[in-house]
Amino acid sequence: MSRRCELTGKGPMTGNNVSHAKNRTRRRFLPNLNDVTLQSEALGRGVKFRISAAALRTVDHRGGLDGFMAKAKDDELSDNALKVKKEIAKALAVSA
Repeated sequence: MSRRCELTGKGPMTGNNVSHAKNRTRRRFLPNLNDVTLQSEALGRGVKFRISAAALRTVDHRGGLDGFMAKAKDDELSDNALKVKKEIAKALAVSA
């Protein structure tokens, strides 16, 4: 399982541990990933994702999963998220 957010593409970053004596050793900063089930109103069901805490706040800010997917860029989304985005777009097109 990769350490990458399925909605934003946020992944590990690198940097240095710096000791009191200013010795530097390489380290990794991992994203704060959580397994969540987001409810889609268009699909009428929940969808499981592994997303960062920042992405979860963004989903809430944009009015839920459907609102987030409408504005999301395809190159940032995972394959699973792209599939869900197309399902939501299709469901919204049929209902409109």
